[in-house]
Amino acid sequence: MHDTTPELWTTQQAAEHLGILPKSASGLLSRRGVERVDTIRHPVSGRDIARFNADEVRAVAADRRPGRRTDRD
Repeated sequence: MHDTTPELWTTQQAAEHLGILPKSASGLLSRRGVERVDTIRHPVSGRDIARFNADEVRAVAADRRPGRRTDRD
């Protein structure tokens, strides 16, 4: 049977894929309408870690041109 569970990436993983800092990734994903799927607890600090659908992050990366103004699209 085919697994339909989406691949989820943390903000850190998304940032690495996008080639930017995690805080910048959070802002970029938010501006592009990518909503977090869920949150998990960091195993050491206990802080919440957002997770995003990896396919949606990949789509943002494919459409992203650094320095492009998205407020004029």
